[in-house]
Amino acid sequence: MDFIPYNSRLSWHKVPFGAVREGEKVTIRIVLPLSICCTGASLVINSDSGKSAVYPMEWERYEKNNEEWWRVSFTPEKQGLYWYHFAIACKGESRLITRFENSTGRISSDGTSFQLTVYSKDFQTPDWIKGSVIYQIFPDRFRNSGSEKNGVPSDRVLRSDWGGEPMWEPDAEGKITKYDFFGGDFRGIEQKLDYLESLGVGCIYLNPIFEAQTNHRYDTASYENTDPLLGSEDDFSHLCAEAEKRNIKIVLDGVFSHTGADSVYFNKEKRYDTPGAYNSKESPYYDWYKFEKFPDKYDCWWGVDILPEIDEENDGYIEYIAGENGILRKWLRAGAGGWRLDVADELPDKFLDALRRAVKAEKPDAYILGEVWEDASNKISYSRRRRYLQGAQLDSVMNYPFADALISFAISGAAEGFNDKITGICENYPKPAVDCLMNHIGTHDTCRVLSRLATLGRYRSTHLERYKGGLTVEQAEYGKTLLKLISVMQFTLPGVPCIYYGDEAGIDGGEDPFNRGCFPWGKEDAELIEHYRFLGRLRKEHKVFEEGEFVPVSAALGCVAYERRNDEERIMTVANRNSHSIVYVLPEEGYEALSGGTVSGRELYLEGETAAILIKVS
Repeated sequence: MDFIPYNSRLSWHKVPFGAVREGEKVTIRIVLPLSICCTGASLVINSDSGKSAVYPMEWERYEKNNEEWWRVSFTPEKQGLYWYHFAIACKGESRLITRFENSTGRISSDGTSFQLTVYSKDFQTPDWIKGSVIYQIFPDRFRNSGSEKNGVPSDRVLRSDWGGEPMWEPDAEGKITKYDFFGGDFRGIEQKLDYLESLGVGCIYLNPIFEAQTNHRYDTASYENTDPLLGSEDDFSHLCAEAEKRNIKIVLDGVFSHTGADSVYFNKEKRYDTPGAYNSKESPYYDWYKFEKFPDKYDCWWGVDILPEIDEENDGYIEYIAGENGILRKWLRAGAGGWRLDVADELPDKFLDALRRAVKAEKPDAYILGEVWEDASNKISYSRRRRYLQGAQLDSVMNYPFADALISFAISGAAEGFNDKITGICENYPKPAVDCLMNHIGTHDTCRVLSRLATLGRYRSTHLERYKGGLTVEQAEYGKTLLKLISVMQFTLPGVPCIYYGDEAGIDGGEDPFNRGCFPWGKEDAELIEHYRFLGRLRKEHKVFEEGEFVPVSAALGCVAYERRNDEERIMTVANRNSHSIVYVLPEEGYEALSGGTVSGRELYLEGETAAILIKVS
């Protein structure tokens, strides 16, 4: 049957929208056709804890002479994930209303249950990040200040050709044993703070800065020291202080699921004088690791033997990281404004709970961001449902679902389903987490977005012969056109847009390490940078981007439209992926263009592969 008795995203079916706080009343209504002769209805709720509850629904009223409304109100008292459907009695038989596409309910047992996320009544996220812009920096490749480097290990490959092609020399098994360094440092970042401020940046997310033997530094050698190529702890603190003067905070990358084998903790290469876990069972770090057969057979991250896995539930390790004088607090005291957690979905609840307690005790407005590639509200790992966003662990996550939706729209031109994907995250995530989502379209883990767009995603290659990038002039211009299109969307969706360093300057590049090239100082794409500066100013000037509601308008025929709304403002984004111009009929009159397109009455004239930002003025 085509009749839709329930849609969890519509206010007359469910209030409030989406996730709710503990103790917040929820009212749900179903609408049934008179023809099915319903004699009773119930809301059936199952929790992840295994408990079930049935709430009888009350008949409310007839409407339009051919339908009747049933309603129920209830108050979830405990945070968690809940799943619900409806049972109705019709002509002596019981039938179900279950969930289908676009979160609509139908009278059928073939669908799934609706999700209700209930989060802590005390859950708050930092206000300073909302409405801002995040800028991600791979430290070795952003800016070399030219300052003298002290204490740099002699076995490093140091490059003097800033902007040269990153080195990629895998052995026959695909392993990398040599890494090159271009010498980007803290002072170099400090030199470019005014530039970052001009982009509207309020948060710099740094890939790992701690002592390590690789240029990516995800093989931590010492959590207590900065890498000597980057500068000293004092240099870091000075950078943080100078950034704060510009209302910019710095978030560090916390790699806590593994360390480097060549580290003070494991010491497989005997670089350090003190015994590591690999050297002796008497090492203070021995219990941190998982040895199957000492010393050569140990658990390592994704089978990479230079990255031995940590037992993150080890009390000694938790104390070292999250204790009163632990690593988390040390670097917050040094000036950091928060932590991004590498592979957060591989960190157990015990560790994440302790981490949040430590971070928020030290600095209540610190930002805790997790790397989770899927819907973080219902993710299963460690064979259990995770509770990252229910108030006791993360503030928010890297928003891969949004990134996938944006890039898919740009590459395929298919608009259908776009708004549904965005609304799904807004519905499942707590509002405090939605408002500080990290909305990226490229990171150190993905091919450069310009290359992805310019080649329409045709950049795959083998593990040993990676795609390096390298675009023709025509490809680069086409990629830039699509980048400008989806960056408008990125900057106007719920959450916080993140620029991966150099994307705004027109850098292209393939898979790691070619997505980690040097920033092209002096060779930037000035037009693209000015485009990003405009978007940064837009977010600062309009408070609706801090916490405004997301309202889908349309998504069809190569065109996506949505609004952001609060009590003072309504701003609409219309994105035309078609290669031809269109006339888009607005839902009402009274819009003016802030950028892109021309408005006449209810008609928006929009060129192909461009986006318009409109504000409702009357």
